[in-house]
Amino acid sequence: MFHFKRNLPHWERALRIISGLLLFWLAYSGQVGGMLNWAIIASAVTMLMTAFIGFCPACAMVGRKYLDN
Repeated sequence: MFHFKRNLPHWERALRIISGLLLFWLAYSGQVGGMLNWAIIASAVTMLMTAFIGFCPACAMVGRKYLDN
């Protein structure tokens, strides 16, 4: 199994969970349609996955580190 060092603080993980759930609600409420709806669903899944894992590949690519202090 892969092991990634966490690079997201707890407050940002909580914010990503809330944002992902709001995006899911937006996608399934019928407010948008077509390809934009699929892009919103993909963004919501990505936000929730990174929140639960605690590792964001995009943040790691720019050198962001999270120090547990």
